[in-house]
Amino acid sequence: MNGTVVIIGGGMGGLFTGALLARNGYRVTVLEQNAAVGGGLQTFVRSGERFETGMHMLGGFRPGGSVRRICHYLGILDQLKIRPTDDDCMDSLHYLAEGERFAIPCGRERFAESFAARFPAEADGVRRYVEALYRLSDEVGMFRLREAQGSIFSHSEEFLLPADELIARYVADPRLRDILAYMNPMYGGVARHTPAYIHALVNVLYIDGEDRFVDGSSQLAEALAGVIRANGGEVATRARVRHLACTERTIRYAETEEGRRYAADRYIAAIHPCTLLRMLDAAALPRAYRSRLEQIPNSYSAFTVYLKLKENRFPYINHTCYCQRAHGMAWQLGTYDELWPRGIMYMTPPVSGQGPFSRKMIITAPMPFDAVRRWEGTFTGRRGPDYEAWKEKQAGRVLALMERIRPGFREAVEAVHASSPLTIRDYYGTKEGAMYGFRKDAQQIALSQVPIATKIGNLLLTGQNINLHGICGVPLTAVNTAEALLGTNRLIHAINTKYETDHGNLCK
Repeated sequence: MNGTVVIIGGGMGGLFTGALLARNGYRVTVLEQNAAVGGGLQTFVRSGERFETGMHMLGGFRPGGSVRRICHYLGILDQLKIRPTDDDCMDSLHYLAEGERFAIPCGRERFAESFAARFPAEADGVRRYVEALYRLSDEVGMFRLREAQGSIFSHSEEFLLPADELIARYVADPRLRDILAYMNPMYGGVARHTPAYIHALVNVLYIDGEDRFVDGSSQLAEALAGVIRANGGEVATRARVRHLACTERTIRYAETEEGRRYAADRYIAAIHPCTLLRMLDAAALPRAYRSRLEQIPNSYSAFTVYLKLKENRFPYINHTCYCQRAHGMAWQLGTYDELWPRGIMYMTPPVSGQGPFSRKMIITAPMPFDAVRRWEGTFTGRRGPDYEAWKEKQAGRVLALMERIRPGFREAVEAVHASSPLTIRDYYGTKEGAMYGFRKDAQQIALSQVPIATKIGNLLLTGQNINLHGICGVPLTAVNTAEALLGTNRLIHAINTKYETDHGNLCK
């Protein structure tokens, strides 16, 4: 036994970090505030259907992919039911005002050639742009689970260029620039601020192959929790940590709202860093450190509509559908005004034995926290009639846009449920309901970079606010955090060695 670890937060970051440490001899205890673990992997049931809260699209699960290798190392890959999207159309993109539609294929060459064919005058620029995406992603060795070389690596000039400027560097046509930014909702893209490397990593992740969970994302949370328990650990739910006792820059114990205390050698916070600050006495961390964390801007949030569909009335769609009202809105999707929603993302989650028709749909529209700030002092189920009326109105706006996209759509809807940025804030414990945690900012990148180590000797960080977010970024950050205890490159080497031994060297 290497020692004991208490992890605050049973979301994807906490579970991956805990599973990796448990497999390497640590006795892990995960403390989760909600009734179920998983964070963005959680699912819930409404109108008899199970819906995912956040993890709808998967990248990194194709042969050789980073997340697939990590899951293989943990021995859980065969517990996951995963369905690939259509290779010839991983995503569709629709501009309402112009009536334009694009079927976007996966695969590096096919992705580039599909746009080169539609915009022949920009063919060379598109190809060079896609090359730039892969070149930038290769600068992040962790993205491919490459071992650190020990030397200081200098990034290219384009690495921290704003993403919109990166696109403009290769493409002149404003319509095509807009189209190439269609994945913005997957990372909360903001013009002149989102770094090119974030844009590149997210795009490459899905261009390399997009998948979906069959029967919901909670299966991954359950599998990771199973690894922790199988190795002698504990995963406790309804265990909200209210206080971390700290003296002399050392955590002594974590205390839950029920008064139970958990002591360990090491502690890992898998929650929003600003939520962590509220668990610590003011003297536990330097004032400058606290102030810096509070100043980092957050990514925007989302309003989501969950629909139960009438039987045999709406087709199952084996790809993700993006729609924007018109060109010129790709970098304004997080704006809330009379034009909201400027764009939506909708999908029909697959179930076991999926037939030609879908039983449910999830529609997501980016939304800033300011849209719900007047109710920020309220809690789930106790927000009042004004909030409920507002939420119903926003769901109506989303459905009105869907009716324009697919005339007659309302006739296929049996039941409507919705969540707002407040829901994300309260269930995920993330500041302002930020979908992707702290916003990475090309204009002040040092501010938005939060290290794994803290000013408290036995406290580390993990999760989407550290390094990268999402289905690929969070597991990779978990590897980083685990290696802070296990040793640099030890875990990466073990993950790659096991995968290459069992499958051949597919990761190079």
